[in-house]
Amino acid sequence: MRSLLFAIIGLSGALSANAADIPLYPTGPSEDAAFLRFVNAADGSLELVAAGSEAHLRLDGATRVSDYLTVGSDQPIKGQLLRAGKSYPLDLSVKPGEFATVVGVPTADNGLQVLTVSEQPDDFNGLKVSLGFYSLDAACRDASVLVAGRDVELFKAVANGSVQRRSINPVKLSVQLRCAAGLVGEPLVFDQFKAGERYSLFLVPSATGPRLFQALDNLAR
Repeated sequence: MRSLLFAIIGLSGALSANAADIPLYPTGPSEDAAFLRFVNAADGSLELVAAGSEAHLRLDGATRVSDYLTVGSDQPIKGQLLRAGKSYPLDLSVKPGEFATVVGVPTADNGLQVLTVSEQPDDFNGLKVSLGFYSLDAACRDASVLVAGRDVELFKAVANGSVQRRSINPVKLSVQLRCAAGLVGEPLVFDQFKAGERYSLFLVPSATGPRLFQALDNLAR
C-alpha cells in the first residue's frame, strides 16, 4: 500500500490521503524515531482505533499490511484492535531504531491473538533485495521456505512468532513453504523484485491450513 497510513478511514473503508489526515500516533524527535506497522493475518477486516484520538486504520482485502509509521520510541502506544465485533487491547512501545510489526492472528475459537514481532536495522546492500520471513502459524512446526522446485533453503526452521531476514539477488522468484511434515500448499510467485527494496513474507493460518502471502515494506511519508 503506497498511500499514507496515518489517515482517517472513510465510510467506504478506504484510506484517505488528503490534507486533513490525522496521525495515528505522534512522532518523537528524529533521533528517537521508531517504526511500527500493522498486519491483518485473519479473514475479514481488522481495525485499529488509536487511544486518545479519533484516528483509526482498517486492513482488509488486498490491503492486509500497513506501511511503517514513524512513532516516538519508548513511548506508550495504546489502542484497540477490532475484529468480528470483538475488541482486543493494544499496549506496547518500540525501541529506538526498531522496526516493530503488530499482527492480528486468528485463533481456533474465532478470536484474535495479537503478536508483536520486532526487527533491528541491519547492514543492507542497495544492490540486493532484503527479504524477511515472519512465522506466524504455530501449526507449521520448523517453518522453512525453499526455492520452489529446488532443494535450496532461503529460511530454515523459523520459530513461531519470530522473523528471519536475509539479502538475495533481485531476480524473479517462486518459493515453497515446508513445515516439519513436508511441503505445504502451492508455490508463491513473488512480483519482480527491485534492488534496494525490502520485502516481507508472512506465514499465517487459514481455513485450509498454513499459507504464505507477500508484502513490500513501505515507510509512510
